[in-house]
Amino acid sequence: MSEQAAAAAKRPRPGRPAVRVVLSVVLVAAIFWYLLKGIDLGNVWANITAMTWLELATLAVIAGWNLATYALVWISVTPGLSFWRAMAMTQSTTAVANTVPVVGAPIGVGMTYGMLGSWGYSRSRTTTAVLVSGVWSAFAQLGLPVRALALVALQGNAGGARVTAALVGIAGLVGAVVVFALVLRSDEMAKRVGVLAGRGPVAGWELATVKSRSRTVDLLEHGWLPITVATLVSHLSLYLVLLVTLRHVGVSNTEVNWAEVLAVFAFARLATAIPFTPGGAGVVEAVLIGGLVGAGGDREQVTAAVLVFRALTWGLPILVGIATYLWWRRRGLRRPVQETASDVGVVAP
Repeated sequence: MSEQAAAAAKRPRPGRPAVRVVLSVVLVAAIFWYLLKGIDLGNVWANITAMTWLELATLAVIAGWNLATYALVWISVTPGLSFWRAMAMTQSTTAVANTVPVVGAPIGVGMTYGMLGSWGYSRSRTTTAVLVSGVWSAFAQLGLPVRALALVALQGNAGGARVTAALVGIAGLVGAVVVFALVLRSDEMAKRVGVLAGRGPVAGWELATVKSRSRTVDLLEHGWLPITVATLVSHLSLYLVLLVTLRHVGVSNTEVNWAEVLAVFAFARLATAIPFTPGGAGVVEAVLIGGLVGAGGDREQVTAAVLVFRALTWGLPILVGIATYLWWRRRGLRRPVQETASDVGVVAP
């Protein structure tokens, strides 16, 4: 088969993206219909409005901190990036990923290149930052269920379904670590992985992989600890929003203890590893409500808590992202600056 024919065969068929968007929207609608079927929405709303101003203020502070941790991760993988620029980029890209079906994540990655490029970061530096932040996030998503299950098991509450989910997480984590270690082991191994990943009409993957490997090794040699800490803090801050929300709407530690909440949260994060819907809409709610009710929580209280949690962690980033994007556009943040001669990614203040 010629290169032109192969490229034509891999080109998406007209209308296929539209079909995927429709299916994504239908899936979200079906999930919410099922979750809210037979539930007293009046009681759900009553549980939400029963929260005191102090409880609401506490949630606002924790939710704000959670958003800030996104920026901390990117500061750790992008030397020289300021906090406010990291906030502008992470919230803008999250807003797109949370609202645009199917192609939201790729568009967000493109925005990352555009915004970092406007501040003087080369495409290769951005690629390294995207790679490392993505891999560390995947490590956290895959490893968290294992740790959560261990905590639940110590309390004697580990069921078969949880063990199965944890084993899936272990297998995925081991596979990801092995591949990443092989890429970092040597230029020759990175080239081999690149050849395997790039089989088809597109050439040059092995060269890109080798270059990315050298930059990644350089970044991790001096920054693996802050990257790891920032990633864990970001994931655990998201969990903290869920835990505090549950307690504020009345789900006590006796009904669902903190370790069980962590386990359900970890499995919900694992379920969104493949983005079937924008921002995991519907999927996260289904896993959280099903898991927390199964652990002993009252269905209406759990539903109220999950809806508030998602408003703070899915809806709020959309509003903040719109504001940060406009701020980036209007405050002259697109003015390019030059990288240093060593190309370490340090930009002018």
